[in-house]
Amino acid sequence: MSAEQRLADRRERLMTAAYTLYAKPGFAATTIERLCSEARISNRAFYECFGGREELLQALHDRCVEESLAHVTKALQEAPDTLDGRVQAGIRAYVEFATADWRRARIMHLEVRRSGDVLTASRQRAVESFARLVEEASADFPVGTAPSRRLVALGAIGALQELLIEWLLSEEPPELDELVDVATHIFRRSLGGT
Repeated sequence: MSAEQRLADRRERLMTAAYTLYAKPGFAATTIERLCSEARISNRAFYECFGGREELLQALHDRCVEESLAHVTKALQEAPDTLDGRVQAGIRAYVEFATADWRRARIMHLEVRRSGDVLTASRQRAVESFARLVEEASADFPVGTAPSRRLVALGAIGALQELLIEWLLSEEPPELDELVDVATHIFRRSLGGT
């Protein structure tokens, strides 16, 4: 392996370790030493890859968001050309993708909040990206009496996030189909659909 390949391999091993450890026991409870032990690298090698735990969390969160955006975008492109069709396809794609791996769901919906200021900017960028996606997907359709398509999108996204947090933390989590149905209802009503 070249030096560049070794660095990329270590970085990926750290991302893999963080994907599990940052999801549980969580960001606050995960030390650099534990990350390095799990990734089978030295502490010195950690700092060759990342400036600290926060930078690693940022990279991991950004990857989860990018993958989710790509998955939802693809679903929207394949959706029926109606507001209801797009809403249903987008919500289902997001919920199924976010929940397909509990670690992804925890990082994107719990640890992003529990990490304090570490991910504030990253979280805002993610919400803005998803809001733009909602705005674009609904642009061909009237939004009813709502004064701002962007604010409607932000409110609906917030509702979806809370539903996923309920799924993660509840002793008796709702079924995924129920989450999709409720989120779809919220988005449809917010965007002026039926």
